[in-house]
Amino acid sequence: MDTERDLGIVVYGATGYTGKLVAEYLNRQYGTDGVVPWALAGRSQEKLAAVRDELGLPAAVPLVLADAGNPESISEMARRAQVVLTTVGPYQLYGNELVAACAAAGTDYVDLCGEPTWMKDMISQHTAAAKASGARIVFSCGFDSIPFDLGVLFLQNAAQDAFGAALPRIRGRVRGMKGTWSGGTLASFKATMAAAAQDPALLDALTNPFALTPGFTGPDQPDGMHPQYDETLESWVAPFIMATINTKNIHRSNLLLDHRYGRDFAYDEMLITGPGDEGEAVAKAVASDKSMANDTTQPGEGPSREERENGFYDILFVGHGADGQEIRASVKGDMDPGYGSTSKMITEAAIGLLETRGTASGGVLTPAAALGERLIGRLERHAGLTFQLEED
Repeated sequence: MDTERDLGIVVYGATGYTGKLVAEYLNRQYGTDGVVPWALAGRSQEKLAAVRDELGLPAAVPLVLADAGNPESISEMARRAQVVLTTVGPYQLYGNELVAACAAAGTDYVDLCGEPTWMKDMISQHTAAAKASGARIVFSCGFDSIPFDLGVLFLQNAAQDAFGAALPRIRGRVRGMKGTWSGGTLASFKATMAAAAQDPALLDALTNPFALTPGFTGPDQPDGMHPQYDETLESWVAPFIMATINTKNIHRSNLLLDHRYGRDFAYDEMLITGPGDEGEAVAKAVASDKSMANDTTQPGEGPSREERENGFYDILFVGHGADGQEIRASVKGDMDPGYGSTSKMITEAAIGLLETRGTASGGVLTPAAALGERLIGRLERHAGLTFQLEED
């Protein structure tokens, strides 16, 4: 542990639904004996103590009072922690002071953000400070965007081994998924839409695949916003709601990795709905579905343990080389994407940062750029994810 800091990983938002899942996973997977030092943080001492008791944690697990409405408490938490893991969203409403504090203090940071307009602002405002202090600010460490960001990295690494070159084109295709949207994701989605309605200029950050790559604009990208027949898969595909953020993070990873995927890299992400007339009908129904905008699930609400454990996801990545080669890989998760798997992924990302403090330069990063293959290994060993090549 850094000698000037008395806390390792601080779970900020520990009294919320996802924060409690993170704490539960930390306790189950790593215990409280100090091998992975961690603490609970939130606005209420009473509620934090109740969570500690509910999870059967010893009294030695520290409780940290921090409130987004009290900037000094946020700064104090950042100064004490090596890594802040925050589930307190929407981040555009509650995350500004925390990112600024971590960037200034040299504190590593992970969140579950899928809010590209806010992320664009944070990149602009805090990259210089994070580089100067050594802080690694890592957004989108849940279902959006770890399986997609690392899935592309995994396939590109395999292509380098097989062909000696990067893949200029990858298709991300969600083959199967069972789970529910998190209340936090819904709140972030609605906050982003409300902000864009007030400021139409923000729409560019939502629609531009290179919104998070300042100074670089790549080639025109495939249209993933309309139902279409995918000749490669011989199946209809539909727009995938998380593609809006995942594609941006993947292009940012490419930028941060010195264009390891090439400057002409093209990527799209869609949902497989099946062949024939039935597949076409499902694709069109998915494209016209407005249920997310009308969903009333609130932050702090979520599915039962049984529902989380019965969830899963299966994502296919199909890559095409410049000379016509094709290579495929899959990323699969063993729990529902929005809660069960997400709480494990963000925790492993935080531990990866904790393990590598002082060994990498700071900045506003992506999971692939910050931790890359190390995180893939952690997720496979501990978090129920699999990354594997597939036959055509």
